[in-house]
Amino acid sequence: MQDNVQSAAPVNNIAQNLQRIRDRIADAALTCGRIPGEITLLAISKTFPIEIISQAIAAGHCQFGENRVQEAEGKILALRGDSRLEWHLVGHLQSNKARRAAELFDVIHSLDSIKLAMRLHEAGLARNKPISVLLQLDLGEEETKFGVERNQFPGLLASVCELRGIQLNGLMTIPPYFANPEQTRPFFQELRRMRDSLEREQPGCLGQRHLSMGMSHDFEVAIQEGATIVRIGTAIFGERHYE
Repeated sequence: MQDNVQSAAPVNNIAQNLQRIRDRIADAALTCGRIPGEITLLAISKTFPIEIISQAIAAGHCQFGENRVQEAEGKILALRGDSRLEWHLVGHLQSNKARRAAELFDVIHSLDSIKLAMRLHEAGLARNKPISVLLQLDLGEEETKFGVERNQFPGLLASVCELRGIQLNGLMTIPPYFANPEQTRPFFQELRRMRDSLEREQPGCLGQRHLSMGMSHDFEVAIQEGATIVRIGTAIFGERHYE
């Protein structure tokens, strides 16, 4: 069942919000010598209904992120007639929902255990197509956040690289929230260093070499530190009000 949520922002502002975010992404990229086109804007549509998402689609946006398999399923199935759409799972995934997630999503950002890796691997073999995944790291060591810990990361990476049913395409992290986005910079820097170190040691092990990091309040800092996917929800759709 979907959460009962309304956006604080009027629906007709979504197209304007998207354009503002695109402009900010371009500015952040250009100021650090990057190409704006190499950064994917992932609109986080969790808790928002199809009617709201459709406004973003009408504005030309096609990449969406959801947190929960159960909530996302109805949206994805309702909109499956539009082949342009790409769906990413950015929330924690329970292993017992791995097969359904593999059927629904194009990319899973939240791989964080060997048990989940095995379930996704089996699903990938069953459909005869590897599932694109990112490894989620818990760099902030917060009890409320998911992700593999630093000391467990090498072992999980080694195991994942042996599984033909999944395709590892990069890393993801959710740093602690700070009112000052500059305080998130060390976490983004660490994720980038981890990726670059792995690529030097095992060229090609991270596929597309994605860094999924940065949200509405800190995505410009993330871009400066190498983000290739930024996950933006509030700045596009407005605040979420849970009942």
